[in-house]
Amino acid sequence: MIIRNAKERDGEVIAEIYNDAVLNTTAIWNETTVDSLNRIKWIRDRQSASFPVIVAVDETDTVLGYASYGDWRPWDGYRNTVEHSVYVHKSARGRRIGTALLQELIRLAGEQGKHVMVAGIESENTPSIALHKKLDFTEAGRMSEVGTKFGRWLDLTFLQLRLNTRDLP
Repeated sequence: MIIRNAKERDGEVIAEIYNDAVLNTTAIWNETTVDSLNRIKWIRDRQSASFPVIVAVDETDTVLGYASYGDWRPWDGYRNTVEHSVYVHKSARGRRIGTALLQELIRLAGEQGKHVMVAGIESENTPSIALHKKLDFTEAGRMSEVGTKFGRWLDLTFLQLRLNTRDLP
């Protein structure tokens, strides 16, 4: 497995992975699928804002998963905090691809001087919560019934990782 920066040509598979999460999971609290042009624009927008979009690929350069981070909240005071997402193709789950992508995001955020990385995870997504805790994220709080999908209320668990120990921004 190789992790590299996403390219526009990856938009089709990234859309496929995203749409699978929309249609079949509570990992994304969206009910609308996207096309590859939407994901290409998303890649461009993230990268032009100096945020990474990375993909894990196999030896044939087939995308197995993708990850990114961006602003946690849009106000200046939060500029040192990012929120991330990691998604793995359904055919590639269980192969530590999510772990590798998240480790690379953590490294990149540290290099960019970010201070905290935040994860907002549907509270019943125990595999994702376990992955984050394995990488030293700590639970920061849980909000009950703040979302809905598939005709039921969803709880949101926040986890955070402090990326550095500096005293001042």
